[in-house]
Amino acid sequence: MSTSHALLGILAARGPTHGYELKREYDRRLAGVRPLAFGQMYTTLARMLRAGHIAEAAHQRVAGPDRVAYRLTDDGRSELMTWLAQPEPPSPYVSAPLFIKVIIALLATPDEGVARSLLAAQRASHLEQMRRLTKVKTDGGASVSELAAADYLLMHLDADLRWMATTLDRITAIREEVRA
Repeated sequence: MSTSHALLGILAARGPTHGYELKREYDRRLAGVRPLAFGQMYTTLARMLRAGHIAEAAHQRVAGPDRVAYRLTDDGRSELMTWLAQPEPPSPYVSAPLFIKVIIALLATPDEGVARSLLAAQRASHLEQMRRLTKVKTDGGASVSELAAADYLLMHLDADLRWMATTLDRITAIREEVRA
């Protein structure tokens, strides 16, 4: 996910906005997305300023440091629309840390025990996260976007659980191949 593109989209929707308000809106609108730290927020805004995608709209001082409001530029709107028009390519590589851990566990340890324990612990962790997400869906207080985020995460967790079950079924063969 591109943080800068998300921020461009928020600016397109809201108009001139202060950095703190952008962060708050990001956190509110993109429930379930990787959290955005304030440091990353301001680094991203600086990069967007240099690229000409945003410009300073106003300065305000309220009992503390200056607050800068940012606005979307024509170049920023064009960048946003180009990004929105492009489908996200499926990853050509497995980059999941779990996959890497399983392969390394099978390679670096004398038997399948460590890999099996890792998969069992991961399964328990996934199931706990699925319970939390299901609670979000059933408690009745979630917004529609929070429900969409919970559904997205639940489906990915389910796919991971199916992969873990398949991997456990094949673990001996995988270990033999990895160690060959």
